[in-house]
Amino acid sequence: MDLKTFTKLPFYIKLACVLFSLFAIGYLVIIAKEILSPLIFSCLFSILLLPVASFLERRLRLPRSAASMTAVVLLLSMIGLLIFVIGSQIADLAKDWPKFQAQISQSMWEFRGWVQDTFHVTRGKQLRVVNSAASKVLSPDPEVVGATVLSLSSILLFLVFTFIYTFFFLLYRRLIMKFLVSVFLPENKTTVHEVIEQVQRIIRKYIIGLLIEMSIIATGVSVAFSFMGVQYAILLGLITGLFNIIPYVGIFSALVVSAVVTLGSSPDSTKVIWVMVTLVVTHLIDSNILLPVVVGSKVKINALITVLGVVMGEMIWGIPGMFLSIPSIAVLKIIFDRVESLKPWGIILGDDEKEQNELAKGKRVKKKKVVAADVEPSV
Repeated sequence: MDLKTFTKLPFYIKLACVLFSLFAIGYLVIIAKEILSPLIFSCLFSILLLPVASFLERRLRLPRSAASMTAVVLLLSMIGLLIFVIGSQIADLAKDWPKFQAQISQSMWEFRGWVQDTFHVTRGKQLRVVNSAASKVLSPDPEVVGATVLSLSSILLFLVFTFIYTFFFLLYRRLIMKFLVSVFLPENKTTVHEVIEQVQRIIRKYIIGLLIEMSIIATGVSVAFSFMGVQYAILLGLITGLFNIIPYVGIFSALVVSAVVTLGSSPDSTKVIWVMVTLVVTHLIDSNILLPVVVGSKVKINALITVLGVVMGEMIWGIPGMFLSIPSIAVLKIIFDRVESLKPWGIILGDDEKEQNELAKGKRVKKKKVVAADVEPSV
């Protein structure tokens, strides 16, 4: 059945076909998480490293395998350096852990006193509720310990396979390109090339902009916390920069972590409030200035789709899905904008009101011309 025949079918048949396809794709994506998740991450990394590998091939005359491996090693070195800095900061926090626990206990005691005076709930009742929840979370269940070990090993395997796939994507990039072009009809080769080039350009620009934004946020928060006298300012700044990659949800998570660490390292409760205010102001500056200037690209996704994408990504793939949701939506929008029958879906994903108004105006003009052509002149 071709596309023209499908469009003439009744609405309920087309709706059933679309829903069945969506459910089938969603089910396959969920059960294939262990394969698709590192593949998509490695695809993004390979797009980011492609200019580096090409430079090593052209200028240094390295073989493609050596250039690809060198690019991957450079990426691993940068990630290893970041992990080393965060690990050293966490080690400093671990040294002060007894003091941290004592300060948290004192703050919680004062907080329970405030709750008792305000809501007339005794400290003993509050403590029983907290202890009940803590016993469930910290229970030494062998299944919980086994699940934790399995989770750590899964993360390690995930990272290993991601970088292996990144190397192979860089090594066989021409073969992959030929495959993608040969899948479609010959008359669509130009469109396929344009889509692939635009996807590479937008994704590379998005990732580089995201890294620049993350660096600015981490540096700014670290400096602000240092001036405020907050302990572990560098650690909290790095956490805020990393968490900020996840839209909307990340800054809230960084706010909670920063507030807890500040509360456990300082007896001054007002400092916690200033930390929270600093992160809220940072989020406003990031959303209204940094994000449009640094990360902004030709593909703009509206806030509603962004939030829905992050939530759905977390439901499908967990934390990796939250990271991959925005690049995946950006790729879908590029494809939707290039295919005539899918342009309405590109409109709902986008945030460019001028483009939407022009497209809607063009459709109205086309409709008027069709109606005028159908009206026969009266004799």
